[in-house]
Amino acid sequence: IRRAGEQTSPQVARAAGLARKRDEGGGSDIGSSPICRFRILGAGKRGRGTVVRRFRGESVQKVDAKGRVSIPAHYRRVLEDGDPNWSEGKSPEFIIVYGDHRRDFLECFTIDAANEVDEKIARMPRGSLKRRAMEQLFNGQSLPATVDETGRIVLPAKLRQKIGIEAEAYFMAMGDTFQVWKPETYGVHDSAVDELLDSLPAGADIWTLLDEEEG
Repeated sequence: IRRAGEQTSPQVARAAGLARKRDEGGGSDIGSSPICRFRILGAGKRGRGTVVRRFRGESVQKVDAKGRVSIPAHYRRVLEDGDPNWSEGKSPEFIIVYGDHRRDFLECFTIDAANEVDEKIARMPRGSLKRRAMEQLFNGQSLPATVDETGRIVLPAKLRQKIGIEAEAYFMAMGDTFQVWKPETYGVHDSAVDELLDSLPAGADIWTLLDEEEG
């Protein structure tokens, strides 16, 4: 039984025989939802309205021998909205952060989200160890990428080998970023989150965590 708010891993979905909606490029969505839109007060972003889009949902997508993989269709709209230089007919750009040996997933940032991180790094003391570490992770261990006209991105062999991706990639939305995993790795990756959820009192509402952060 899947409780409200729980995420279904690719393994659990297969085992339970859950029906998975076919996505473009031979992929399948698991619990994905339409783009969520929020109204923001003030002038619209880049003059194109007052809608802010976030990545939502999870999906398993097929990867071909050249590393080409279709991303979920609604992810593409978020990448377009998060690229200040995008216009109709152009390919949206984004940033893939692969990190060091401790990272077993890829994290993809919209251009706007990447700029926010760069601005925070720029405010750190120049030459400090923490700034050097962040510059190494975010600037050195990353690369720019684009979405082609068919809605696919290319994962270079180096990155596929690093996280062990072969025939399939697992996409997990994280708001203004999304992650790319080897499906089998994601199924066992985050014990810390599981421990946090298990520590909640029986019947507790997970949304109370938001109130704790505000407090």
